[in-house]
Amino acid sequence: METPNPTLARARALGDDIAAAADEIERTRRMPADLLDKLHRARLCRMLLPRAFDGDEVDPGTYLLALEAVARHDASVAWNLFTANSAALIAPHLEPETARTIFGPANAVVAWGPPNATFAKVEPGGYRVSGRWNFASGCRAATWMGLHCQVAEPDGTIRLNKAGHPAIRTMLFPVEKARLIDTWDTIGLRGTASDSYSVEDLFVADAFTGTREEPESRRDPGRLYAIPMQGLYAVGVAGVALGTAGAMLAAFRALATAKTPRGLNRLADSPAIQSGVALAEARLGAARAYALETLADVYAHAGADGAIDFAERARVRLATSNAIQGAIEVADWTYKRAGVDAIFPGGAFQRRFRDIHTLSQQMQSRDAHFEAVGQVMLGRPPAVFY
Repeated sequence: METPNPTLARARALGDDIAAAADEIERTRRMPADLLDKLHRARLCRMLLPRAFDGDEVDPGTYLLALEAVARHDASVAWNLFTANSAALIAPHLEPETARTIFGPANAVVAWGPPNATFAKVEPGGYRVSGRWNFASGCRAATWMGLHCQVAEPDGTIRLNKAGHPAIRTMLFPVEKARLIDTWDTIGLRGTASDSYSVEDLFVADAFTGTREEPESRRDPGRLYAIPMQGLYAVGVAGVALGTAGAMLAAFRALATAKTPRGLNRLADSPAIQSGVALAEARLGAARAYALETLADVYAHAGADGAIDFAERARVRLATSNAIQGAIEVADWTYKRAGVDAIFPGGAFQRRFRDIHTLSQQMQSRDAHFEAVGQVMLGRPPAVFY
């Protein structure tokens, strides 16, 4: 008999609690404190954290399925788990004592936004920086914040990375040192609180900095960390997308057995609907299976040092991009076929439709990823590819 996966069991066990909080999450744009506490006790913010720092270090397939299970009940909660776990991937690139300081508490969450044109100035022992960043998903639950910025050396020159581009340094600091700015008022994923934040004349010691640009420089031998952070980001978004679309499809199947549109036969008796439901189920199932097979194979062959090569990175990117695209296609199909039942607040469709079309605008959902994968497959890889 197959042993139940404890991470998946904990994620699925919280389904009713997440569903019960969904309306409040949407209305307040915040995650209730009692639900956040349950997520921490279920260790769902520590799925990708190294075991050396009391993380669970789960395999990427388990991670995808756990986020899918959560997203079936609320995409914002799943998204915040994705971003919390994504930020935890900086731990293998930090000095161990630094990682223990940040991730030691059971409620530890790091939030950050994408890099921008801000520079940090090198000073003895660290860096000094002022600036503002956006899209810090989960910042209202964070214990530490991060920022990604370029670096100006003492002589004013710009630090470059191995590719000859301006290097991006990640800097970590307690959340109390940031000013959180309420800017996240969007059509979807409203509960992620992906707000803006700023710091003024902040000094960050060198020990509390790292980089996402050198996956080969990881300190932890776990196979998971051979996969570049950006590849695991895509796994997270794929899980959220599959769960959101899967919930919409399940709701549509239930609707189809009960709804008879005016002037038409019952939806479940329509050959077009019958075919469409089957094809949608196959699209999601095939995307999930392809992603899980790919992730399992890449993970199984990953080493204890260095990073996977461009060909393996392309496999991860293709499988996750395919899952994201397929989920969006299925969500669109179910929303359209549900008719007016899809447009009212409180129903099974409209919030999920808004959520997945907010997800579709995030960089992990770009169509350009297929182009980059094709370049790798045809022997013309880009200079930088994660």
